[in-house]
Amino acid sequence: MVKFYKMQSLGNDFMVLDAISCGDPLPTEKIKQWGLRNEGVGFDQLLVIAPPNRPDADFQYLIYNADGSESEQCGNGTRCVAWLVRHLGLSNKSRLTWHSKGGVIHTRLLEERNPMMIETTLPAPSLDASTVPFVANTKTNTAVLEVDNRDFKVTAVSTGNPHGVVFVDNIATVDVATIGAQLSIHSAFPNHANIGFCQVVDRSFVRLRVYERGVGETRACGTGASAAVVAAHSQSLVDTQVKVSLPGGKLRIRWSGPNQPITMSGGATLVFEGEINLKE
Repeated sequence: MVKFYKMQSLGNDFMVLDAISCGDPLPTEKIKQWGLRNEGVGFDQLLVIAPPNRPDADFQYLIYNADGSESEQCGNGTRCVAWLVRHLGLSNKSRLTWHSKGGVIHTRLLEERNPMMIETTLPAPSLDASTVPFVANTKTNTAVLEVDNRDFKVTAVSTGNPHGVVFVDNIATVDVATIGAQLSIHSAFPNHANIGFCQVVDRSFVRLRVYERGVGETRACGTGASAAVVAAHSQSLVDTQVKVSLPGGKLRIRWSGPNQPITMSGGATLVFEGEINLKE
């Protein structure tokens, strides 16, 4: 039996495994079963804390979507794994360096309370269409895509994983489940993408709903919030510091422009602990 931890950040929920204390290999075929909300543990992503695979990192960080596919990055998840490392005594450092498929990220403990407040620094985002990747006839990171017999102007951004941002007048009226699902697998995104629907309220405040590939609409998405701010800032719609309101709560995002890292801050909470058999 292996212990797992159910955690959440702004309603974005995770099952977290400590692969440092437990040396058993992760049976990836089980992930989809565990992700079922009515039959398993239920989660948006499974997060695995593993020993570092490079000298400049404290830990390696693996991310799996509820459908079993692997993701490159998860902003809200970084706060949960940073919280758990502290909780389990795996490190007493307030600043940690993590390595995922999406690159090197840094976390910093801000306030040790419940929820624990943590700041995450992501690598500089990319608006280069080839990096996302994003393939459109405009040969830029912005194009009009047709789904459901409607046109949507999409801005592609890489924050370690691929995102498409659609600016709308009112996110409450958007059919995120249907439109998001179709845009997520549009041929313009060969690796599929997370799709964010963003309503700019003013230069320091936006509202956002996100359809995550392999998951569906989630209550929050850290890299999606970052991508929305980057897309809005690049089009001169917002300033450097922006509060992003998601269904699960609010994130504070800071991005000062091209070639600069993204900083986000928010809370993380342990929901419950349990045990699971990896061999059955």
